[in-house]
Amino acid sequence: MMSNDEKLLKALAVAIVDRPRATLKELAEAAGVSKATLHRFCGTRDALIERLMNHSQAALSQVIEEADLKVADVGQALRSLIENHLRHRELLVFMIFQYRPDSLDMDKDGARWIAYTDALDSFFLRGQQEGYFRIDITAELLTELFVSLVYGIVDAERRGRAASARSLAVLEQFFLKGAGQQRP
Repeated sequence: MMSNDEKLLKALAVAIVDRPRATLKELAEAAGVSKATLHRFCGTRDALIERLMNHSQAALSQVIEEADLKVADVGQALRSLIENHLRHRELLVFMIFQYRPDSLDMDKDGARWIAYTDALDSFFLRGQQEGYFRIDITAELLTELFVSLVYGIVDAERRGRAASARSLAVLEQFFLKGAGQQRP
């Protein structure tokens, strides 16, 4: 069950993306709370962004943990990984919105994402070793492709270009089988 803080953070994540130049008062209204409540919650816009980034990092850690990437059957772990990411659509959209070319720079704020990418790299390497994923693509590139697909479909859903009801199946099949089709 989602806590009130988590509900508010998800609503604020969407509000910031939908209204990037909004004041705290406007963000509060969009999230369904008063300006005073939002001020008590975070104080400033910068503090709100930082709180959302910290919550996103915690959510991605939870995504990794719940998918049991080190032990679970690779196919089931992949499905869980996709499902768990999609449960946090609002935060993924926020992270897309916040992304800058230096977002993964270790000298800046990129260190917060190391555990996440390392866990995915290890999972894809294990999947390769068990014969589940192609070995002609590095585990690191599989991580990049996976993350790009997940974040891309969430963005497409938001813009009305993809149906969220089919996202899990589409992501799973596209990642495992690609976009090619057998030709006669």
